[in-house]
Amino acid sequence: MIAPSASDQHHQATGGSQTRLIELRGGLGAVPGVKLAGVHAGIKKRKPDLAVVTFAEPMACASVVTTNEIKAAPLLVSEQHIAISGTTMRAIVCNAGCANACTGERGERDARATARQAAALLGIEQTEVIVASTGVIGVYLPMDRMHKGLERAVKDLEEGMEAAYDAAEAIMTTDNEPKLAAYAFYDGKTRYVVGGIAKGSGMIAPNMATMLAFIATNAPMSRESLRDELRKANDTSFNMISVDGDMSTNDSCYAFAPPGDGAAPAGFADALRAVTRQLAIAMVTDGEGATKTLTVDVTSANDDAQARAVARAIINSNLVKTALYGEDPNWGRIVAAAGSVRAGVDPDTWSLYLGDKMWVDRGAIEVLSEAEGHRELENTSVKIRLDLGIGNATATAWGCDLSRDYVRINAHYRT
Repeated sequence: MIAPSASDQHHQATGGSQTRLIELRGGLGAVPGVKLAGVHAGIKKRKPDLAVVTFAEPMACASVVTTNEIKAAPLLVSEQHIAISGTTMRAIVCNAGCANACTGERGERDARATARQAAALLGIEQTEVIVASTGVIGVYLPMDRMHKGLERAVKDLEEGMEAAYDAAEAIMTTDNEPKLAAYAFYDGKTRYVVGGIAKGSGMIAPNMATMLAFIATNAPMSRESLRDELRKANDTSFNMISVDGDMSTNDSCYAFAPPGDGAAPAGFADALRAVTRQLAIAMVTDGEGATKTLTVDVTSANDDAQARAVARAIINSNLVKTALYGEDPNWGRIVAAAGSVRAGVDPDTWSLYLGDKMWVDRGAIEVLSEAEGHRELENTSVKIRLDLGIGNATATAWGCDLSRDYVRINAHYRT
């Protein structure tokens, strides 16, 4: 992902909203009151592998986590902390290089020990700390390195863009680029910011991915409002991406906001959707071994659920992914994937478009020639639209191709 440039451009948010969003540099570091650090603790051989994020004031916290039945120790511990201190969270500790998953009671003890040390260093309560991990499953955290790394990271805490890049780099696994996004908006004369950092490159599938995302804002709201807005934003971003169709034990998204009495300020939902969408697209753009990205629009569906199910089926199909890599205009793979989820696709009403060109009309007539289809697929960014012809609902999903490099990367992930 190329880091977003500083600009005061107008961002037209989805859903017909007229919110003016201002794109900012620095991701989570653009949010007032946030300090970050990223250091090399020695969990990985050479690269940064430990990030710490702190908030100047207690924050309400909401989360969306993996649907995998096997959940990593830090995820379980963090959910317990949110249940206890959900409106007074103060810090995040995240390591790369070790998932601390399938590590039993010891894994949970290590996750709690990490939170306990961070709390002692920061002068806060243990349950006010979110812990997160990413990396190899079935490996214990090297706690001696974690302890020393935490001490260094807390000393290095700073505000701003550079610190945010350090933290974003420290949570990466097979990612090639750090992922950051931030937008400002105004509610009356008051300026608010929503910013985030994330990681994710492989084991990415709908229903969240092998991803971690940390998002914060200075816009006050109730924890219930934050939770509702996060879930809605997640449904149209992190739940609509696919690299390889696999799901992790660790994926989670945490959002933080100053506690308030009611709904979020006007404009917050649009800003949050813009941040989560940008981070989600960055993940598929940086997909392991990816050479092309794919945007799938499903239009004229009966309802949102049908549109999303069909879009996700297409981007999650390995046959579609490999055809994209081979630049093979095999539209049969796309429609077969669309029908596989039994979402009520009418075989006589759908039409398929490649880029801006009609590919197949009314479920039977191929309009685009093989040569024209191949030329469209030579682009590094490919767009497909499947019009179901039965309603007014729409959905968008994002994916990438499945290449030889993906196999190479994952065949030697540990070695």
